[in-house]
Amino acid sequence: MADWPLIAIRWALYADLGLLFGLLLFTLYALAGEERERLLRLRGWTMALTVLGVLLSAYGFLQSAAAMLGTGIEGVDRVSALMLLTETSVGWALLARLAVLTILGIAALTPVLRRMAGLVLLTFLAAIAVASLAWSGHGAATEGPVGMVHLASDIIHLLAAAAWIGALGAFVLIVSRRPQTPEILNAAHRALASFATVGAIIVGLIVATGLVNSYLLVGPRNVLRLAESDYGRLLLIKLTLFAIMLGLAAGNRFRLTPALGKAIGRDGTAAAVVRLKRSLWIETCAGILILGLVAWLGTLPPPASGGS
Repeated sequence: MADWPLIAIRWALYADLGLLFGLLLFTLYALAGEERERLLRLRGWTMALTVLGVLLSAYGFLQSAAAMLGTGIEGVDRVSALMLLTETSVGWALLARLAVLTILGIAALTPVLRRMAGLVLLTFLAAIAVASLAWSGHGAATEGPVGMVHLASDIIHLLAAAAWIGALGAFVLIVSRRPQTPEILNAAHRALASFATVGAIIVGLIVATGLVNSYLLVGPRNVLRLAESDYGRLLLIKLTLFAIMLGLAAGNRFRLTPALGKAIGRDGTAAAVVRLKRSLWIETCAGILILGLVAWLGTLPPPASGGS
């Protein structure tokens, strides 16, 4: 039986930390100077996502500890919690995540976000928080040199996915701003155009690391039998949603973004914005569903392990 509370917490944590890292990274390559605060209210989002990340991490640890001990959260005693924190890789990853989130949250209260060097530092801290999630996945359970490759692949996969989710969140926030002045729309068009190269890199990393992970978790012998296991069926749904995201991203890049650029300042601006916003929302929802599937898949035995 699926552990729905644990899956829900993992899902929320993936979404929260993914948005945190993705938004910060987005502002580095797509926005300049005061645009970061004026268009995205970056400080407010950074603070909110950081605090939520700390709370979700703490509660998620209690959920995981309860599952390991075969009890409810109320049954997790201090000795067991301390042992899991200090004597397991998952515990050390959690402590590292809480440390960087605390530093990030405190730093966000200062003017550091206004400086490029400070923004780079906070983005790096957010990347560590996202990377720490890999120790609660299948990659951390693989042993030996292959395990190191698997863990590294998991980390890159998580960071690339977070970069995509964060960019989508930023685009939705920008095109939803009111009033939609030519200045805002020009900034949205410029950001969308600048995402083209970054987006191609992100997709390449996701595909490459996805193939590595699938090889290790599914195995060539089980590819044609994916539909026979819970893990395989969820993986097929995930791949379908990923294909939908790719199609929408291609439409945004080659059709809707150029259309917005041509429409700014003309009569068709509102219609161009509506079409783009609809596509971005659908792509974002597909991405959020994928994060939920990733959270679920992390609780199931993969086909290569002999699990069903």
